[in-house]
Amino acid sequence: MFELRCTVRNCRELLQPRDRSLFCAAGHHFDRAKEGYWSLLQPQDRRSKNPGDADAAVLARHRWLERGYAAGLIETLRPWIADSASSDSATVPRTTVPRTIDLGCGEGSFGPALFSDEADGYCGVDLSKRAIKLAARGWPAGTWVLANADRTLPAADASVDRVISLFGRRPAAEIYRVLSETGICIVAVPGEEDLIELREQVQQAGHRRSRWQMAVDELSAAGLTFIEHKHWQQRVDLDTDAIADALAMTYRGVRHSQQTRLESLAAMTVTLAADLVLLRRGS
Repeated sequence: MFELRCTVRNCRELLQPRDRSLFCAAGHHFDRAKEGYWSLLQPQDRRSKNPGDADAAVLARHRWLERGYAAGLIETLRPWIADSASSDSATVPRTTVPRTIDLGCGEGSFGPALFSDEADGYCGVDLSKRAIKLAARGWPAGTWVLANADRTLPAADASVDRVISLFGRRPAAEIYRVLSETGICIVAVPGEEDLIELREQVQQAGHRRSRWQMAVDELSAAGLTFIEHKHWQQRVDLDTDAIADALAMTYRGVRHSQQTRLESLAAMTVTLAADLVLLRRGS
């Protein structure tokens, strides 16, 4: 199991498993939910009664990923992950699997797709209870944590080999804190052309905005070193249900006027695009 750190205010002790609970040296303890995740969320970490993505968005994203639309993206990411494992083992023989934190892991599809042979070293973190429940049920071998990653990451200083943020949060200072001296950070943000056809139809606008350089600037300011940028893109055919899920998971189908235009779309071909960035803590 991934080694977690206590999230109680001003407590940074490591958590030790005992029965179905986690305990720290200061006496704080956390019980494991019946679904298999750990709730490390503190009262001050909640910004609303139901923090995190709305249930409708979580379920829409789950259905979208089950259709296989991210398969090409996963294959594009895989070499970076493989290279990070091989480069570490070349200098220091490993006795444990690499430790990975997946920020904004959502309903958990990317974890087993990318780290199926590293379950003991994987930790997915999300603020949505619905999402983390789905993740824990889908891949019980991983460690799943309900927590606010913007506040603090549940890991010790310099203890993590990889931090990944695939269309999720990227708290730069916390990412730098938990990464080891040779640790890497992988970030994915929507590309300029992502769902451009759908946005033009439903929003009656197709604004193109590059986000990846902003992500690099944020993380570089915290001390990470930019290594490489990749662009992934493909065209897919969407039916009515897939169109509805695409809008729901990206918050584009909430307005009444947009919903009306959505109802007229039976099927269409759209572009999927993402910008991928690799950074490292060391120079």
